[in-house]
Amino acid sequence: QVQLVESGGGLVQPGGSLRLSCAASGIIRSFYTMGWYRQAPGKQRELVARITSVGRINYADSVKDRFTISRDYAENTVYLQMNRLKPEDTAVYYCNAEQLSLWGQGTQVTVSS
Repeated sequence: QVQLVESGGGLVQPGGSLRLSCAASGIIRSFYTMGWYRQAPGKQRELVARITSVGRINYADSVKDRFTISRDYAENTVYLQMNRLKPEDTAVYYCNAEQLSLWGQGTQVTVSS
């Protein structure tokens, strides 16, 4: 069974950092594009960052210079390093395998003092 499992969410103060992980199990090939999306209450799900099989990366304007996406091919894991977090970053963060239209269950990130 192919699945994505996110971890690393939590409560952090503004200006703090968190690192999200997305572990892929089953047959997740290295040539798939992987992405992180988020959905805040009452809002649509939006792209945060995505990385292709050859390392091409896209970021949402709102997270550029603060978030970094990376992938470990050997561990079949995708990471999202989030620095200088803001209250508006509060959302459920989801991992996505683009070509499979596969989503993880999500992990809550709350930025609040």
